[in-house]
Amino acid sequence: MEYEFIGNNILFEREKKYEVNYKGIVLPHVFYADFVVFDKIILEVKGVKKMMDEFSARCINYLKVSGNKLALLVNFGETRLSYKRIVL
Repeated sequence: MEYEFIGNNILFEREKKYEVNYKGIVLPHVFYADFVVFDKIILEVKGVKKMMDEFSARCINYLKVSGNKLALLVNFGETRLSYKRIVL
């Protein structure tokens, strides 16, 4: 993915770190999104046999801490490419 982004001049950040701020306190837990594309789309990439609900929940957490509105959860591990679009 990274090579395709670079080759197509797509602005992205790899493994972007998000801190969790709760009522003005930064919690010790952090999130790392696989990719953030165009500084507003969370792209979570998987390579598993079956998508799990926890992957969607993780994307929702990324959206909440980032302030972004759109996440794409993409799985290359199934027979056919599967994906889920998550909007907040």
